[in-house]
Amino acid sequence: MTTMIDTILIANRGEIAVRVARTLRRMGIRTVAVYSDADADARHVHEADTAVRLGPANARESYLDIGKVIAAAQATGAQAIHPGYGFLSENSEFATACAAAGIAFLGPPAKAIEIMGDKIAAKAAVSAFGVPVVPGISRPGLSDDDLIAGAPDVGFPVLVKPSAGGGGKGMRLVERAEDLPAALISARREAASSFGDDTLFLERFVLRPRHIEVQILADGHGNVIHLGERECSLQRRHQKVIEEAPSPLLDAPTRARIGEAACNTARSVDYSGAGTVEFIVSADSPDEFFFMEMNTRLQVEHPVTEMVTGLDLVEWQVRVAAGEALTLSQDDIELTGHAIEARVYAEDPGRGFLPTGGTVVGLREPSGTGIRVDSGLAVGTEVGSNYDPMLSKVIAYGPDRGTALRTLDRALADTAVLGVVTNIEFARFLLADNDVRAGNLDTGLLDRRVEDFAAAEATDEALIAAAAIAWLDVWQAAGQDIWGAPSGWRVGAHAPFHRRLASGGRTAHVSITGRLDAATVVVDEGSPRTLRAVATEDAVDLVLDDRRETMTFARNGSATWISSAGGTWRVDRIAEPSVREDEAHSGDAEILSPMPGSIIAVGTTTGSTVTAGSAIVVVEAMKMEHTLTTPIDGTVELTVAVGDQVRVDQVLARIVPTDTEKDPS
Repeated sequence: MTTMIDTILIANRGEIAVRVARTLRRMGIRTVAVYSDADADARHVHEADTAVRLGPANARESYLDIGKVIAAAQATGAQAIHPGYGFLSENSEFATACAAAGIAFLGPPAKAIEIMGDKIAAKAAVSAFGVPVVPGISRPGLSDDDLIAGAPDVGFPVLVKPSAGGGGKGMRLVERAEDLPAALISARREAASSFGDDTLFLERFVLRPRHIEVQILADGHGNVIHLGERECSLQRRHQKVIEEAPSPLLDAPTRARIGEAACNTARSVDYSGAGTVEFIVSADSPDEFFFMEMNTRLQVEHPVTEMVTGLDLVEWQVRVAAGEALTLSQDDIELTGHAIEARVYAEDPGRGFLPTGGTVVGLREPSGTGIRVDSGLAVGTEVGSNYDPMLSKVIAYGPDRGTALRTLDRALADTAVLGVVTNIEFARFLLADNDVRAGNLDTGLLDRRVEDFAAAEATDEALIAAAAIAWLDVWQAAGQDIWGAPSGWRVGAHAPFHRRLASGGRTAHVSITGRLDAATVVVDEGSPRTLRAVATEDAVDLVLDDRRETMTFARNGSATWISSAGGTWRVDRIAEPSVREDEAHSGDAEILSPMPGSIIAVGTTTGSTVTAGSAIVVVEAMKMEHTLTTPIDGTVELTVAVGDQVRVDQVLARIVPTDTEKDPS
């Protein structure tokens, strides 16, 4: 018996809420968005048929409040709730609350979520169905002594893993027996803090591991099929960055075996809906695979599976929730071509991948054959520190892996989020790696390559574009007055329009002589180049020595953001350095915020004496804490307090060196 579903509430935000709504609109289903105060003007709110405010920006008071989400569904007549991923998507209490309220949950039964949310229980359940698991010790209530005693039988190196939670929190790689006791203490502390559960277990560490996951679909009538696998080995801190389907590692027989193991995993908990079973596979023994965990929800990387199978997973989530049986058999599933996805994060690879933020003042997203974008962005979007830093996903498809790689690189080159620093350049750096191109992947590859990455400096063309835009600003501000405009005319020689500009680690002088339709430009002390420039509202067309390049731009306060296929840069005008001795740097050390966020702790007080390495403040943003320490001995001058919201590079404290003698005057 099927249930009529004509209204669905999407209990999420950002790109996944926009993506789910896209399918629901195609199916003729009315969409309900929910939002916090931070998301009142967000894209997913505007694209829904109706929207309900949940509460403040804090997720616990909005997106994670089960009562408020259920009430919103009831108030809007929603017969079903799609949880997206993250937030309440793997919360068994939420699934139970939906059932109690008579609302269809677009996910599996609560019992399946509960079992698969406990890694020890999950391993026991799948083992009973013949699914291979990583050798280890995994029973409830293991003490540190139990784990230490059993580790030699598991074999070093071992992974210490928490039974609850995910995302790498509480996980420790231990290579020597003598290091295990300290690792267990640390892992228990972090697991208890992150998940409220310090239960640990051990697994053998698979050498040169590859992370391969299998997409499954199951209905409420006992039918289970798999839709092939995804390769997710390119990850940092256990967070995926680039994913693809199918895996370049597996052959057809192994694909069939791992797919059947995934189906048996679903059968072990009477699963229904869309889900993902994650396996660890040794790059040295690709015919061996071990169950790692099951994600009882839609995955971030589901688009690559959709592109190679031609199926819409959200549509099937709705149909299964409505009580329909699968109309597909395993023989109907065919993987055609290749798809690769890159996640676009608000983070700065040049600063240790710290979260960034800001206002999106300009946006360029790619389109064309073989390109898909799942995005929650729009001009005006405020990227803050309250939620996950993922902004969008760029997905490329091709008849083969090489074509898909080239298409994705081209699509990323045509992606720009002006106003927010992102990881786009780093993603392109990864795609160009020889091992990545050859498909020789493992979960440590990305971390090994991080040290080789250097963010590209702003090009001469980008700086010239910024100077040309400033020239036009002055011209327009002068009302095109012959005396006030920067015409370059004066008695004697032509006067240049001059700007000192900074972008990242580069500072340069740019001088433009003449009008922009026929000018000469010099960068620093380089050779003069002919320049013709025409600017529109959001783009500037440069012709430099007969070479043409078009760049998009946007302003954010005093900064100008310039973007081309070569990158995206923030360009600031800076004053000439002082030549007065009494304005020389005093030697004070300024402690700057490396990311936008909130001050959650202060380790000292103004006037206190501190030594180098002492903790001064702790900044929290996007689920990360960053402790800032003083680089020198000295006296503290705090400029912030606990609870303050801070910007990137905001001065949080100054340290006056202890050996500095102030001028009595």
